[in-house]
Amino acid sequence: MYALVDCNNFYASCERVFRPNLRNQPIVVLSNNDGCVIARSNEAKALGIPMGAPAFKFRSTFEKNNIHVFSSNYALYGDMSHRVMTLLGTYTPDVEIYSIDEAFLQFKGFDKHFDLQTYAESIKRTVDKGTGIPISIGIAPTKALSKVANRIAKKFPKQTKGVYIIDSEEKRIKALKWLAVEDVWGIGRKHSQKLHAKNILTAYQFTNLHDDVVRKQMSVVGLRLKHELEGKETLGLEVIQKKKAIATTRTFEGMLTDFDSIKERVSTFAVSCAEKLRKQGSCCTVVMVFLHTNYHRKDLAQYSKNIVIKTHYPTNSSIDLIKYAVEGLEYIYKENYHYKKAGIVVMGIAPETNKQMTLFTKENAKHLPLMKSIDKLNRELGSHKVKFGSQSLGRTWKMKQEQLSPRYTTKLKEIITIY
Repeated sequence: MYALVDCNNFYASCERVFRPNLRNQPIVVLSNNDGCVIARSNEAKALGIPMGAPAFKFRSTFEKNNIHVFSSNYALYGDMSHRVMTLLGTYTPDVEIYSIDEAFLQFKGFDKHFDLQTYAESIKRTVDKGTGIPISIGIAPTKALSKVANRIAKKFPKQTKGVYIIDSEEKRIKALKWLAVEDVWGIGRKHSQKLHAKNILTAYQFTNLHDDVVRKQMSVVGLRLKHELEGKETLGLEVIQKKKAIATTRTFEGMLTDFDSIKERVSTFAVSCAEKLRKQGSCCTVVMVFLHTNYHRKDLAQYSKNIVIKTHYPTNSSIDLIKYAVEGLEYIYKENYHYKKAGIVVMGIAPETNKQMTLFTKENAKHLPLMKSIDKLNRELGSHKVKFGSQSLGRTWKMKQEQLSPRYTTKLKEIITIY
């Protein structure tokens, strides 16, 4: 059996843990730079605040309805997520962390020794007591059905008390007849429109389609999903894979025009990518640099360009990546434009221990110990204390976060005060 554990309104719940006076109050959390709504409490949903609502357009609505607005506080959310996942790991060794607020748990043979309803209720109490984060748990024979079960647990909290188990054919069919096809995990807007056109409106109707039809319309991925909804296990827990591409992209605080300012940003992005590569023990062979203006400023000339550069050898050296990033920027940069965003994407990622070297060029042997020393210093002294010459010493990434809550659990200076 599989369980899907989902933290209810996770970002809003994290804020409420340290401000219990916000319980039952409408809360929205904004994206980076306070751009748009990315999370809502149930109360905010009831007031009709849509996901992706631009903050500047809804500011008066927030004030009129006394909606509490927060900038996204990823230091807090990441730490709270880690605490939840650690507690879940005490209940089974088979855990797949699906996202910051969701995890699949596999209970191999547990149903022979435990009552899963009681077991799930124990998990729920432990997480609630240990973190203050409310969760919903759906249990079923497959991952896709556990998603359905979780949706029922969350939709009917009074009847289910946050735990629902699909453990019979009768429950499975009833659940699939209740679930709209567009709400099925893995069926996106495009496929749901095609299914609607064929008068397939529920998950149950989807499972009644012939396998050949599903495979033709939705490939083998759709067929696996159909079998999962039929109770046939086709998706096991996924093993964490190393990233195949790593990106560091940012929207600038303001618009930049001069080359040196953009060069400083791009160099910093390259350093960040190099740090991520070293952290997962990988090197890259391709670097992409992109740059574009603000598309929302129709009164200004628009320009967008990217360039892909192949490195001479696999590398995770910050010095090398800065060199390639600046080389790319010099090629795509044009004067007299107001730039709003830039980024670095590194690809062609391979294990650090399995480099394919070239005959005529090779990396500087001093880079490896130098990078290790820099990483160690930055870990001990604080992130980005040691910088490279092309970076600004006094500048740090600074997003617009006017409604940022304290980092209660990761910064001693911001720990909650009790009077």
